[in-house]
Amino acid sequence: MPEPYLLLIVIGAIFVLAGLVKGVVGLGLPTVAMGLLGLVMLPADAAAILLLPSFVTNVWQLLAGPDVTALLRRLRPMMLAVFLATIASAGLITSSYTTIVTSGLGLILLAYAALGLLRLRMAVPARAERWAGPLVGTATGIMTGATGVFVIPAVPYLGGLGLGRDDLVQALGLSFTVSTVALGIGLWWNGAIPLQSMGLSGYAIVPALAGMWLGGWLRSRIDPETFRRWFFAGLALLGAHISWQGLASAL
Repeated sequence: MPEPYLLLIVIGAIFVLAGLVKGVVGLGLPTVAMGLLGLVMLPADAAAILLLPSFVTNVWQLLAGPDVTALLRRLRPMMLAVFLATIASAGLITSSYTTIVTSGLGLILLAYAALGLLRLRMAVPARAERWAGPLVGTATGIMTGATGVFVIPAVPYLGGLGLGRDDLVQALGLSFTVSTVALGIGLWWNGAIPLQSMGLSGYAIVPALAGMWLGGWLRSRIDPETFRRWFFAGLALLGAHISWQGLASAL
């Protein structure tokens, strides 16, 4: 891990960039932050720093839309599965198998980037939600507990429900908020939230919000589709590098 003063600069720059991405495309802060932090620290340490900025920005996203009550009723089985599975599997990211966890993080980033670049879309029939929601929630929780990234398979699934734009943005905010809270509980349960990490996590809120503001300003000035392609291409390169890093450490 870098020297303390350099670490603050690195964390600040990472969360400005991650917030900018979220401000432009509506998601990506945890993914970008975990991927870049994973280059300079262990996944469990990165996940602990991610907690507060992720929680604040996702609650903001959740509350910015219309009344969330109906959406919460519809997605309740999925959210409950996300919550329980994340807590149950959080020991994976705090385990001694750091090379496996690092490789897993890289592969999740690669998978997410591939889905974005190929524009693959899932179509979920209404009759399948009863069993698909808990199944997707459990898989998302396991991925979150193992890698600290909570986009796969939740984001493609929510995108396939046929929600309106505002409802989809709100559903993503709900899913990310539940994942963040559950990850925090899981990390605490496994003794992986030292006081220093909470201080750094609180510090990261300001650059994350600054990045979101900047992203919102840029959104009306650049082509969103071009930005999206560059974002996913960069994420694919980052995921490949992290996967190789984990595999090389294991050899």
